Amino acid sequence: MSTFEFDGRSVPFRVGQSVGAALIAAGVRSWRSTRIEGRPRGLFCGIGVCYDCLVVVDGHPNERACRTPAAAGMTVDSQEGTGHADLEI
Repeated sequence: MSTFEFDGRSVPFRVGQSVGAALIAAGVRSWRSTRIEGRPRGLFCGIGVCYDCLVVVDGHPNERACRTPAAAGMTVDSQEGTGHADLEI
C-alpha cells in the first residue's frame, strides 16, 4: 500500500482513493479550520461542492481533499483559514 504525508505522519491509501477518503480511513476527521472562528472542518459533501475539505497539497492551498487523488510521496497539510496567511497584513 502506498502512502502520503499528512501533517508529518504517514497515511496509507489505496489506488484510486482521494486524499479525503484516505484521511477518513486513517481516522482523521478534521483538517481545516474556518477563517473567522477557527472551527474544525473536514469531509462534508464528499463531491467537491461545499469546499469544507480544503487542504494544502505540496505547498498549494485550497485543494479539495475529496477531489484530489492521493499519490505516493505527496505532502498534505491542514489548512488554517483561507490558506493565505502569508499574504495577510
